[in-house]
Amino acid sequence: MSGARHGLAPYEQCPDRAKTRVASRAVGEDTIDRLLDRAYLAGVAGLRIEEIRAKRAELQEAETGLSYLRRVVQGRIDIASAELRRRREGGDPADVSRLIEQLPTILADHLRAPGVGRLPLGVGSGTVDPAFQARVDEAVAVLDDLAVLSDGELDAAGTRLADLEHEISDRRHALFERIDALQAELTRRYRAGEANVESLLK
Repeated sequence: MSGARHGLAPYEQCPDRAKTRVASRAVGEDTIDRLLDRAYLAGVAGLRIEEIRAKRAELQEAETGLSYLRRVVQGRIDIASAELRRRREGGDPADVSRLIEQLPTILADHLRAPGVGRLPLGVGSGTVDPAFQARVDEAVAVLDDLAVLSDGELDAAGTRLADLEHEISDRRHALFERIDALQAELTRRYRAGEANVESLLK
């Protein structure tokens, strides 16, 4: 059965592989690992303010990219869960029209994120590691045609996506720690009189 008839293509706002590739700006494959390496913040106290701000901006771009990919993955997790519920309530696996009708509601849940959490540092897609993006593309591709998936395959796809979402969240948290460290150094310089407010806020 074709994806055009039974897949998710009819819903234009559904995050798919094509939109992921178009919306993100690729960076080197080692970018995230380099940013998370201990050496990235080595000697930060001796850096010029401009260098600290440049590092902070690079981290923020990477965090925004991961945040974008996380939303893509979360959307597919919700779709997989909703389809399993639909089937357990007696829905025909070959007819996903009902699910497609419910997609706006399913995906809108991410506009009301639970808990306090941390807001993304920017809008858009930021920079995305191609290797990481390829993993997301591969994981979400499994759900391109729901009608051909058994309940077990659908459940396994949801589990794989959940594991990927946790990994992305862990990396975002690590990036936030480095952003906070750089911001703390800028704040320290301001309090010590080594920098003015204007340089702190740039």
